[in-house]
Amino acid sequence: MKITHVESFLMSYQMPEPRKLPFWGGERTILKRDAMLIRVSTDTGLTGYAPGPAHQRARKEINTEIRLFLTGKDPRQWNSFTFQSDPETVKTYHAVEIALIDLAGRYEGCAVSELLGGRSRDRIKLYGSAGMYMPPEKYAEEAAAVTAMGFAAYKMRPGIGPEDDLKTVELMRQAVGPQMGLMVDAHTWWRMGDRSYSFEQIERLANDMAPYNPVWLEEPLPPEKHEAYRKLRSQLNVKLAAGEHEPDISGFQDLIDSEAVDYIQMDVLCQGGFAMAQRIFEGVQRHRLKFAFHSWGTALEVLAAAHVGICWPEDVVEWLEYPCYSNQGHAGMYPFPLSDEILTEPLEIEQGCLVVPEGPGLGIDIDERVIEKYPFVPGPWSVFRLESPPETIAVTGDHSVKWVKGEQND
Repeated sequence: MKITHVESFLMSYQMPEPRKLPFWGGERTILKRDAMLIRVSTDTGLTGYAPGPAHQRARKEINTEIRLFLTGKDPRQWNSFTFQSDPETVKTYHAVEIALIDLAGRYEGCAVSELLGGRSRDRIKLYGSAGMYMPPEKYAEEAAAVTAMGFAAYKMRPGIGPEDDLKTVELMRQAVGPQMGLMVDAHTWWRMGDRSYSFEQIERLANDMAPYNPVWLEEPLPPEKHEAYRKLRSQLNVKLAAGEHEPDISGFQDLIDSEAVDYIQMDVLCQGGFAMAQRIFEGVQRHRLKFAFHSWGTALEVLAAAHVGICWPEDVVEWLEYPCYSNQGHAGMYPFPLSDEILTEPLEIEQGCLVVPEGPGLGIDIDERVIEKYPFVPGPWSVFRLESPPETIAVTGDHSVKWVKGEQND
């Protein structure tokens, strides 16, 4: 079996109307959501798929350097390939590698998880992720709706002012009862120009949230400030989470070895694929920490992460993020129908867990009609406007990559 084609497809779902979301010190506008599908074809007629980083730099890397490297190779030998390039292109390669493993699994008639060391379980806990800049009462309503959808936890994004952030957590706990997990994702946006929360405000607010038993407080400080996280963790009654913005393995190693947070997070698409995930899991297990996936795109991304997650026990890899979009009348942030339509059948959620399919490869087929249905629209998907000092930040992809004018010509 030889690889004949390596292709990446960017797609966009434009919002019917821009979503304007005011926060403490500014306003965020959601214009669209992007996604990438990677397709690797072979001379046998078998095709493998993977989700990819949803930005144009990654598409260019895949359609040039990575394609040249892989063409003519046998995807069943994926574990022996050594791809060398700049660090960002290597990360993109590891997203493509998921498609190679999908191909190998389809050829061998086994699930991706079996090629990654074998399953230790057949399911992984899900938290429904939504909650973006709205009044406290609306957060509480959404938390209750996500609970009713069968998720084990609900994650929201605060940033509407310290007083209202605390009120939000109180109302959410009242709405969902004592058993539902609640995560608070500051997502580094507790730095809003001159109205950014200080270290002291964060410490005070986090401890005020503690009686409502949040599972974790995520990225309340700049992600590179590991020493500040260590100091904050020592003064809190709330667990901390971070990791999704670490640039390389040394960053993860320092975050883990110094035990700066309780939950380590990582995105398999943007931060090094399954190989990086396995290295991180080893460190998490060694230090008796916990791991939780960042997964902020389509259902295909959730599925891919789940396959490597279930190769480890729950006391190491505990949580998988499931983005909640308002598709088909469901509770969620905004519509993103592409997320569901990319798979030919829905993911199976049972008692708050994703049941990972056992079929060959990733276990669910891809509906390629999304490629034509959702043509790519260049430009940023999200824009932040700060009031003081006045500043506008436009981002692309799923990892807050600053958008640069002219990159649509790549």
